[in-house]
Amino acid sequence: MTDLRELRELREGLRAAVRGEVDFGTTARALTTMDASNYRRVPLGVVAPRDADDVAAALSVCRTYGVPVVPRGGGTSIAGQATGTGVVLDFTRHMNRLLSLDPEARTAVVQPGLVLDRLQEAAAPHGLRFGPDPSTHGRCTLGGMIGNNSCGSHSVAWGTTADSVRRLSVVTPRGERLRPGQAWAGAPAGLRELAEGELARLRTGFPELPRRISGYALDALLPEKGADVARSFCGSEGTLGVLTEAVVDLVRAPRARALAVLAYADETGAAEAAAGLLEHGPLTVEGMAADLVPAAADLPRGGAWLFVETGGDTEGEARARAETIVRAADVLDALVVTDPARQRTLWRIREDASGTATRMPDGTEAWPGWEDCAVPPARLGAYLRDFRGLLADHGLRGSPYGHFGDGCIHVRIDFDLLTGPGIARFRRFSEELADLVVAHGGSLSGEHGDGQARAELLPRMYGPDMVTLFERVKGVWDPDDLLNPGMLVRPAPLDANLRFSVLPSKPVDVAFGYPSDGGDFSAAVRRCVGVAKCRTTSVSGPAVMCPSFRATGEEEHSTRGRARLLHEMLAGELVTDGWQSTEVRDALDLCLSCKGCRSDCPVGVDMATYKAEFLHHHYAGRRRPAAHYAMGRLPVWLGWVARTRSAGVVNGLASVGPLARVAKRLGGIAEEREIPRVAGKTFTRWWRGRRAAGPSGAGFGAGAGGGDGAGTGDLVVLWPDTFTEHLSPSVGQAAVRVLEAAGLRVALPPTLRPGGRPVGDGRSRSAARLLTARRGRVCCGLTYLSTGQLDHARTVLRRTLDLMEPVLATDAPVVVLEPSCAAALRTDAPELLHDDPRAAQLAARVRTFAETLEQYAPHWAPPVLDRPVTGQTHCHQHAVLGDTADRGLRAAAGLTGELSGGCCGLAGNFGFEKGHYEVSVACAEDQLLPAVRQAPDGAVVLADGFSCRTQLEQLAGVRGRHLAEVLAEALG
Repeated sequence: MTDLRELRELREGLRAAVRGEVDFGTTARALTTMDASNYRRVPLGVVAPRDADDVAAALSVCRTYGVPVVPRGGGTSIAGQATGTGVVLDFTRHMNRLLSLDPEARTAVVQPGLVLDRLQEAAAPHGLRFGPDPSTHGRCTLGGMIGNNSCGSHSVAWGTTADSVRRLSVVTPRGERLRPGQAWAGAPAGLRELAEGELARLRTGFPELPRRISGYALDALLPEKGADVARSFCGSEGTLGVLTEAVVDLVRAPRARALAVLAYADETGAAEAAAGLLEHGPLTVEGMAADLVPAAADLPRGGAWLFVETGGDTEGEARARAETIVRAADVLDALVVTDPARQRTLWRIREDASGTATRMPDGTEAWPGWEDCAVPPARLGAYLRDFRGLLADHGLRGSPYGHFGDGCIHVRIDFDLLTGPGIARFRRFSEELADLVVAHGGSLSGEHGDGQARAELLPRMYGPDMVTLFERVKGVWDPDDLLNPGMLVRPAPLDANLRFSVLPSKPVDVAFGYPSDGGDFSAAVRRCVGVAKCRTTSVSGPAVMCPSFRATGEEEHSTRGRARLLHEMLAGELVTDGWQSTEVRDALDLCLSCKGCRSDCPVGVDMATYKAEFLHHHYAGRRRPAAHYAMGRLPVWLGWVARTRSAGVVNGLASVGPLARVAKRLGGIAEEREIPRVAGKTFTRWWRGRRAAGPSGAGFGAGAGGGDGAGTGDLVVLWPDTFTEHLSPSVGQAAVRVLEAAGLRVALPPTLRPGGRPVGDGRSRSAARLLTARRGRVCCGLTYLSTGQLDHARTVLRRTLDLMEPVLATDAPVVVLEPSCAAALRTDAPELLHDDPRAAQLAARVRTFAETLEQYAPHWAPPVLDRPVTGQTHCHQHAVLGDTADRGLRAAAGLTGELSGGCCGLAGNFGFEKGHYEVSVACAEDQLLPAVRQAPDGAVVLADGFSCRTQLEQLAGVRGRHLAEVLAEALG
């Protein structure tokens, strides 16, 4: 539809007819241009229906204007079937409820937008579960699973989604309400006659294998199979009717489970062994090879593994079944795990493969397209050998993994989808691989559907007559070809509508180096393939991503949503004003820069960096928000307060209500926030006073203010970050006490950088050197980075590197107490100053407080407190630094219990900025505040970050403490 008048009429007609939201804006359209496939289509608008009446009304209006309709759930489809050029129906906003659950009948009634994990959580107290469980279970919807006939890792035990569907409620494109079920229930007029006239073809035209998902499941209409219209509807990819409700079967969940991890020399050996294990009744038989496994993974020795899960009424029964499988398997090594937490850790390795597979071991991009073809399980080993040979013939690489027990293989291949020759090779390979799959008696799709990726090749699997029958069935259900045209029947070419074709052909001029993406910002944005792990509404363990999505539930506030908008910004077709885009700015506004996506996203999308990059360009030469000046340049203001010794005056003025309100209004600070108190004595003033009162040794450079404290061990340089220096010097003081108690010598970085080369002992006061000296203080540039003031950040960091040169000339580690500052030095600084090798040298020296004690005082025993702990692992610590050393130090100190995940919600300047308060509180209520409220009596509230401590104090009236403070207090 190109006529603007008709487009307006369509939009207004939908708004008049539909009670749910109708959004034809740029952001809504940009968020739905892609799913998790290689394809991109720009829709006209998005409708979020409230109920079946809304669905019928939307279909009626779209039929009037001849506009196609695409039903969409979580948008995690791999083959392109969740994209379209007409109106997208988004079921995740309103039609997302569990309507009822009957434990006795073992059924549930669900709406199409219900996320699978929500159904599992409701069924679990009754000892029940929904059988199929794709790796995207935390964000995929029941409607999408029915549309694709999804399976998951437990299909060897509980089958596909179609095996769990009892009855459906469907609205046809012409508005008829049907209730598909068995014995021809809910069949549209003409379907029975069509099927009964083709019985011979239906009996002979479909391969028999557990994962045959391709095409329409017309054999379910055979009389001997119960003439099951609901089952035949499953896997139709939104092309026949719009699902509005489903009655699904639940299965009894085993009370206990065991996981046997079986190691083989290579993937072929694992594949050949998989089919032989099925006779033992496992719940899963999953396979993956070493190229998809993190180096630190705790797996038995081998080059490929089968993950075989067993169940039982007791842990002993489950373990016994797993051990039986180990004995029956010819393995290099094996491991049986019954601890649920360790099982979850191992399963995460497998579930994250859908993301990690998008990068080859050398960092080369890899893409879906042949993500899930399936062959009979007994032929899997032979098929994989032929598949590897075909890859080699075309000069391609891929890392197969997946549901070995069902003969279903997932693989991402390093196709070149950016150039003409690369796309031509993609087509040739696809055609030859389709023939190979068929030669092995397989299905082009074994889980995710055909979509655009494989529908063009269906004649190679089914022959032209069966494909013609598919078209006739489509005509019975959808005579106007309104629903998802171009999918399954009369398909678009598999090499059309590729999402990369619209991106710039040359790298964009950017500030950061993007070392993992060859310096190409487009390649960095391409990292997001749409698996949408960021859209989970709950996190377990230490995970962080994506707190803003959990707070708002809006796609634009997920990591994927922001990446989609950046993709469209680079494309320039839908978002047309580039770096000046208000749509991208508004979506990034609620990004907390927590960096959770850097570690939790399977492909390592780093939205905090992308946000800083965008803000840098967006505000270039323009006035910035007041908060960028007030909080983005916080080190400047606090430094001025310290030099003028005016902390008391500032605190006094901030305590006067009217003055504080004016200051907050001028500074862009949320009215609900209290302005933190500035310390009366900075950390470095305390340090100088301490040195004056006792012995000191050599410092770093002239005017260092450094000098050794007590101790005769290794020298460590304690970084006086802005927060420790001006707002919580007690943390620095405590760290000095503990480090010295551990036998380490503590110094501070230089504050005076001589103009010439440093003298050997770093204590020269020669007049010539002092005349050319430059005074300053080290700073990681964090506040400038988080607000996108990258030119200022560069200046600050280069000055810091100048000051730190004497330190870099030694072997001394740099101890950084504030996790966000440590993360900035370890990752942001070398990526921003990618042309200055000193940034990488400094990054390599950075240590956390716990890492310093672990590496430089390994024999020191901390005081034992024997108390429980609560609080939250700092988001930057989780995402960038790691907390292994912290866990070890807490354990050695007798601090028991786990810290929560998530983000505190204050996140530096974010939670202070006007307009962010409610989201900030919601993030705190997600993990941190409930953990503190539920903590046992006497628990130590740990919060290493100044933001975390401030959030706890302002929202809960609780004093959080840095681990250094807790240990220092225990020293007595």
